[in-house]
Amino acid sequence: MWQDKTVAVIFPTYNEKGSIRAVILDFFATGLVDEIIVVNNNAAAGTSEEVQGTGAREIFEPRQGYGSALLCGIDNCSADIVIFAEPDGTFSAHDVLKLLAYSDDLPIVFGTRTSREFIWQGANMGRFLKWGNWSVAKMVEALFDTTILTDVGCTLRLFRREALALIRPDLTIDGSHFGPQLLMEIIAHRIPFVEIPINYMSRVGKSSVTGDLRKAFALGCQMICLILSYRFGFHGHRRVMWHANGRASVNYAGRPAIASGSPPHRLFLP
Repeated sequence: MWQDKTVAVIFPTYNEKGSIRAVILDFFATGLVDEIIVVNNNAAAGTSEEVQGTGAREIFEPRQGYGSALLCGIDNCSADIVIFAEPDGTFSAHDVLKLLAYSDDLPIVFGTRTSREFIWQGANMGRFLKWGNWSVAKMVEALFDTTILTDVGCTLRLFRREALALIRPDLTIDGSHFGPQLLMEIIAHRIPFVEIPINYMSRVGKSSVTGDLRKAFALGCQMICLILSYRFGFHGHRRVMWHANGRASVNYAGRPAIASGSPPHRLFLP
């Protein structure tokens, strides 16, 4: 619970059998998390047994993909504040407090793993991943005139319920590039957000994506193509029109380019 608001953490899991139990217990130990939802996305055998007895709620999503797992978690969560995280040991439960503190002022809080002082020994944040994520983040910042961005790939994120509800109908990607679409929809809906440095530690086991440089490079290319499709108007599924009163109307004739420097959605301004 935070400021009389319920807090839930969503853990999508595929290959985190060796770490998920300890991570769940660490997040509950903060005393700030009311519910943990584990989305079993065809996870490794024995994962369910590791979740049992932790107090977390396990649900199942057979459609493979990071986006599919998170969308399932969103649709099965009713908390006032929702945090996305990974159960692989890379994130510190301690950082929940930092995310929540910033949520008092803004409806969306992103973590960044690119601050050198917060990168632990053994963390998978070599030059390629660090500067690749930084470069794409800066491209987004320049194209859309956003707040400061330094890590487009960080998956530790917080959403107030009303912000998540606003963008949920337009989240459609099943795979690993779901994260950039999430960011693009936040920008498209002009929802204020901030990025803060978080601890990034060594992963238990090997990532199926970032553990392979070829796959990481391919994912980076997907991210860039998706971002450009939003900026230059060929993403195509709907058009958001903004009015002086801060409300939106939706035109399904097709999406235009997102105007840079657009004012944030007034629903969320303090």
